[in-house]
Amino acid sequence: MRLFSRDYCHLCHDMLAALEILRSEPDVPFFDIEVVDVDADPALEAKYDELVPVLVDGEGGELCHYFLDSAKVREYLNKV
Repeated sequence: MRLFSRDYCHLCHDMLAALEILRSEPDVPFFDIEVVDVDADPALEAKYDELVPVLVDGEGGELCHYFLDSAKVREYLNKV
């Protein structure tokens, strides 16, 4: 999964922390988290600017933004 984020964004830090907690749960399949700084790429900044944090699946489909939707993430992980 990919997390579009910003260094100074507290919601981004919160979502990453929530993902780490989710990842440590025994009933959740293992997943990687790639954190991408939207401010490092003008195209990403234009696309995600006010939506960050945005969590996308391996195919680029949006799973959630602003707050972790753990049910949706679990549903995605159980299909993969």
